[in-house]
Amino acid sequence: MAEKLLSLEPNPNRQNRHPPAALPEYTVIPDMRTVCVKFGKRVTEREIAWYARSLRMDPAFNPEFSEIVDLREVEELELRGEEMMELAEKIDPFSHDAKRAFVVRDSVQKHAAHMHQILRLAKENLSIFYSIEDAEQWIRLKGLKP
Repeated sequence: MAEKLLSLEPNPNRQNRHPPAALPEYTVIPDMRTVCVKFGKRVTEREIAWYARSLRMDPAFNPEFSEIVDLREVEELELRGEEMMELAEKIDPFSHDAKRAFVVRDSVQKHAAHMHQILRLAKENLSIFYSIEDAEQWIRLKGLKP
């Protein structure tokens, strides 16, 4: 069986961030040039802005890294259109060339990820999946291309 590329589970050898309850948890994995983030039950502009600000201040983070965004636990997406635009245009810490994989559970989460894809003009660098394994495989394959 192939070894997993990434894991959202805590690992003492990696730089884990465990913020207060409602805020997302993320892990920067410099040797794999990837960030994994897991959002909780409720997502607002505040949680996403906190995550973006935290990444920018993290010395291990590079805007060119790939990202896996786990939205599967999200039950409430409280984002208005103008907030989504601001997040995509001004707050998002990743470069436009960064590979982004969103992992979703349902159509509401998929729609939110698709809106981010449209707002970032990221047709080839952003994809949506229903499993972490598929997202990891896509990140790994995209990383092989020049």
